[in-house]
Amino acid sequence: MTSMIDGRRADSSRRRDRVLKALDAMLRSNADITVSALARTARVDRTFLYRHRDLLERVHAAAAAPAEGGRIAAVSRASLQTDLSNALAGNTRLTARVRQLEKRLSENLGERVWAESGLGAPVDVDQLQQRIAMLEQHLADKQRELNERTEELDAARAANRELTRALNHSPVGPAGRT
Repeated sequence: MTSMIDGRRADSSRRRDRVLKALDAMLRSNADITVSALARTARVDRTFLYRHRDLLERVHAAAAAPAEGGRIAAVSRASLQTDLSNALAGNTRLTARVRQLEKRLSENLGERVWAESGLGAPVDVDQLQQRIAMLEQHLADKQRELNERTEELDAARAANRELTRALNHSPVGPAGRT
């Protein structure tokens, strides 16, 4: 049983050495340092790195280290999340703009089809509305004139009734009776 444990320890030690050598090589070559890339280069499984916290911390420290000698620093998780949220916000704005443009296009196409079908309002709607306003004003003027003449007619009728009553009650009758 101890030989099995010793064998596992030796295998783990060899893999550990491969990871450290691969990490050094990646740092020298200015390659992007990620867990997947390191595992691939060292020919180990990613779970090996996740099981050995000290190796994983070295990978993250190397990935987050500033650029040295022209090496491009790896992108941090926070910057990726910020980029993602900015992209999502931009996508939301673009979606709203597309909906707005689709609505305008639909309205314009609808108006054109309505007009071409002959069912729509005539092109000279403004002229017709001006004509309606003018005729409504003319009607209001005529209504006022009619009301004035009706008042005059009522006044003339009242005066005629008074004169007729005055003639009927006078001592001299209509036929000249005395």
